Amino acid sequence: MIRTHSRRVFLKNSLFAAGAVSLLRSPALLAAANPSQKLGVAVIGAGGMGGYSMDEGLRENLVAIVDVDDNTIASVMKEKVKDRAKPKIYHDYRKMLDECHRDLDVVLIGTPDHHHAPAAIRAIHLKKHVFAQKPLAHNIYECYALAKAAQEKKVCSQMGNQGYCGDQIRRVAEYVASGAIGTVLESHTILGRNFGGSGGRPASKPVPKNLHWDEWLGPAPYRDYHEGLHPFSWRDWRQFGTGTIGDMACHHLAVPFMALRLWEVKHFTVECLNTQNGSEEKYPQDNVVCYHIPAREKFPACKVFLYDHEGLKPEVMKETEKKEDRKFGEFTLFVGDKGMLGSDALMIPQEKHDQFPRPAKTLPRAHGDGPIADLYWCIRNGGAPASNFPDAAAPLTSMALTGHLAQFAGKGSKIEWDVEKMACTNKPDVNRHVKRQYREGWEV
Repeated sequence: MIRTHSRRVFLKNSLFAAGAVSLLRSPALLAAANPSQKLGVAVIGAGGMGGYSMDEGLRENLVAIVDVDDNTIASVMKEKVKDRAKPKIYHDYRKMLDECHRDLDVVLIGTPDHHHAPAAIRAIHLKKHVFAQKPLAHNIYECYALAKAAQEKKVCSQMGNQGYCGDQIRRVAEYVASGAIGTVLESHTILGRNFGGSGGRPASKPVPKNLHWDEWLGPAPYRDYHEGLHPFSWRDWRQFGTGTIGDMACHHLAVPFMALRLWEVKHFTVECLNTQNGSEEKYPQDNVVCYHIPAREKFPACKVFLYDHEGLKPEVMKETEKKEDRKFGEFTLFVGDKGMLGSDALMIPQEKHDQFPRPAKTLPRAHGDGPIADLYWCIRNGGAPASNFPDAAAPLTSMALTGHLAQFAGKGSKIEWDVEKMACTNKPDVNRHVKRQYREGWEV
């Protein structure tokens, strides 16, 4: 089983270590000697979330586009590329990397989840800098394989959880570190989706003429085309998406992850408090999981609760909404022994926030107006992007995905997780979900 560097190294290298005042420096292997020179960019996945990659790719030298949908390619060429120099077009990123790697500095990945790691690791092995949309990968094994590869090849890497590059998440962490609400006892996070379902596969249908189906499947076991997959609903399906917790926790679990320094945790327990539906094909729904985080230096033991959607909202949030005349949607509420704090960086009640001295900005800030801009800056100037794979994206995504293991084990189950062994130690049968089987030629 592949392992990355130790958690000690995670802590040493973390951008968010207490008292850090500057980004870590590391050589940018392929950055232009002249910072004004444009980077060679490939975009893998041009539709949906890939639209962001297209916009950022067009700021540089867009060498190639990879997409499995001919209609998407036609649309982005007409609406985004327009009269600019025409990039090369591919349906298979393996072929694109084989043919274009000498012209590339960075690869931007905005595909369905099951392609993130197969595309990213091939680019990293070619020593290309990489951006991958959240979640970093389809499973825990892939998270650490990418972290290990990015560290070994010394490339800049970035996951697309936009809030992790923002100021607000850092303000939350700085309020917690300042003792604004005392000791954090628990946090409650609404993820805001309900992906998944029940039952088996729909009936097979002919592949649409515009869709390159084999390339869409990529690493997943072959199946006939059917409805409910392309272009969006693949998030429900276990072979392709990562359900609600995979899709949304990289945004929202990220808040307690940074504020409570959860990358330090070597062992934790995940408890499934509620789950419904689910099958061998689709993820369970209506999930509530609780991460039992053990005590560490500066942090007593605490509980981190995740709720798939607002309908599962806990009483402490409902009571606070009433008392403070507020409405919590996709939100995190920290409960301390001296008060509460929201993911909007506001203490509750407002009067207490107004009276508390504003904490100093002790954490380093990202550069530019989003994760790709931050990645570009680090490629040119050195340093580690805010949500880089080894220090942030891999430990955050893998922690989120351990929630799957508890959900699969069922309501009332507790799984004990060993981070460094990358294994559940009390229910070894769930470890079959840590890694997938790959179709030949698509391995990670």
